[in-house]
Amino acid sequence: MKIAIYPGTFDPLTNGHLDLIERASKLFDNLIVLVGENTAKKPLFNVKERVFMIKESIKHLANVTVDSNAKLTVEYAKKHNVKILVRGVRAFADFEYELQMALMNRKLDEKIETVFLMPKNEYSYLNSSLIKGIADFDANIKAFVPPAVITMFKEKRKKKES
Repeated sequence: MKIAIYPGTFDPLTNGHLDLIERASKLFDNLIVLVGENTAKKPLFNVKERVFMIKESIKHLANVTVDSNAKLTVEYAKKHNVKILVRGVRAFADFEYELQMALMNRKLDEKIETVFLMPKNEYSYLNSSLIKGIADFDANIKAFVPPAVITMFKEKRKKKES
């Protein structure tokens, strides 16, 4: 059975992420979407909220699960006996970063392989930072994120206003 991990911060989940999840779910028997607690980033949504958004958005994918991790992805992979990581690449700048990450992961565990997937063209420019930026101005983000993410943004805005 081929199991893969798609790790990321997913703050928030975008349609580009969802596209990659759907693509990877067709390539592997099981896919774990792994929400990381990246200490270098200051997320808008906490880990529980990000896990919830993803779970709500992948209900149609029977072979995909969601988990969170505060340690190195490689350590999680070892613990769960997973040998494949899935990473998205939108542009050349992404590839440089992702290549460095893949090589470091391989150095940490030579049994780990990284598979790069490209999103559909219409999602090639999307990233979570852009979504958060335009959402701050109350722009319509419906074309960029799944419905569960819109709901979570509305809840954040209500808390912020009260």
